[in-house]
Amino acid sequence: MKAKLRVPFFEIGIKNYFYGDQVMDLAKAADAASKKHDIDIILITPYTEIRRVAEQTGLFVFAPYMDTLRPGRGLADVLPEAVKAAGATGVVLNHCERPMTLSAMRETIDRANELDLLTFACADTIAETKAVAQLHPDIINPEPSGLIGSGQISDMGYVMDSIRAIKDIYDDILVEQAASISSGDDVYQFIHAGAEAVGAASGIANAADPHAMVDEMVASVRRAWDDRQNSKHSV
Repeated sequence: MKAKLRVPFFEIGIKNYFYGDQVMDLAKAADAASKKHDIDIILITPYTEIRRVAEQTGLFVFAPYMDTLRPGRGLADVLPEAVKAAGATGVVLNHCERPMTLSAMRETIDRANELDLLTFACADTIAETKAVAQLHPDIINPEPSGLIGSGQISDMGYVMDSIRAIKDIYDDILVEQAASISSGDDVYQFIHAGAEAVGAASGIANAADPHAMVDEMVASVRRAWDDRQNSKHSV
């Protein structure tokens, strides 16, 4: 059975900003923020740290990619069964730094489903978002690739159009918003507008205090969601 993420949630992309013990230090800070604010957190973890983070935290550990081969030959390929055995609960597909064709994504989603791994798919344009949604991953992160690491967040029109595009195809796909999220205020905007999750990478890595920024962003997820729910009830 696949791991069950609660909505809303937060996602942290390690990429290659941190490595070794630095990853574990950030993971522990994220785990503390998750418990403090009662928000599930995905940590997209370097392959080398998947097992350590999975064993020492309550985070949802995702691999940054995997191949579709089966046990046997395939030197240097990323074996899905090995990702699962290391403790990952999900895998990222089609990040702009590791793009995939739609056919490769479909095959990878099928392999992930065999192993009960959650699939976290990225998309760029609204058109690509619609195409990716047809493959029915568990989570879609629509983010204009040109904005990643730029310091400029997605405009609200894109946010609302991408959420609508996904939900019109499969209402059960969870929708995250990301791309240059650099503050709690950014997080608050997107959650309050309708996203089920927000993610950050450079906004955390480049912060003066990455651990404090994790707490700020996770607190903003909780605050925005609670305000959003209260707004619904007051209508």
